[in-house]
Amino acid sequence: FSSRRRHTRLQGDWSSDVCSSDLPRRHQLHAEGRIVIDANGFRPNVGIIVSNGDDKVLWARRVGQDSWQFPQGGIKRDEAPEDALYRELLEELGLEKRCVEVIGCTQGWLRYTLPRRYIRKNCTPRCIGQKQMWFLLRMVGDEGDVCLNRDAKPEFDAWRWVNYWYPPREVIFFKRRVYWQALRELAPLLGPPVTSTTPKRPRHGRYRRAGAGKKPQRASVN
Repeated sequence: FSSRRRHTRLQGDWSSDVCSSDLPRRHQLHAEGRIVIDANGFRPNVGIIVSNGDDKVLWARRVGQDSWQFPQGGIKRDEAPEDALYRELLEELGLEKRCVEVIGCTQGWLRYTLPRRYIRKNCTPRCIGQKQMWFLLRMVGDEGDVCLNRDAKPEFDAWRWVNYWYPPREVIFFKRRVYWQALRELAPLLGPPVTSTTPKRPRHGRYRRAGAGKKPQRASVN
């Protein structure tokens, strides 16, 4: 990625932490089928923040649940994060590549750990959480392009636009910190209308310094 005005690049190859067999042993990944789990028990994953012209973000409800979240999905073996982004975008929202513009992404991985009751104890290797690369997109197509039942097993059954800073307060508790980190890091890419409304202090004190000091990576015009 490069910026229209200034840019920062990720260190190393995008997919090196996802599928390279030449990494040090402690960083090599294990896989059961095509589900990739790293040596620390984290599954590589992409998080997707779709914004509109009013800097609202797309908020989706999981099928059959009163649980809302951003679209996200695992990165398969030998798949680059950007490829996973477009695959998940199509599977979960029915949006094709032409419907969005990639504004930028977070620098490196943001992690969250699952509560013990959500960890599957009989699985090997054991997945204890997600390590995510977050993408900020702008919808350039029509809202009618969103199709939640395009996949045979839909992930969501409803969606709506919400304020940029709304999700960290409402997502399930163990994702709140990583949501705050991602949104705080990516906010400068949308400019003053968003950064000027950054909450002075998140609702929970432990999110206070999340994302501090990180610079987001802006996408190229192409």
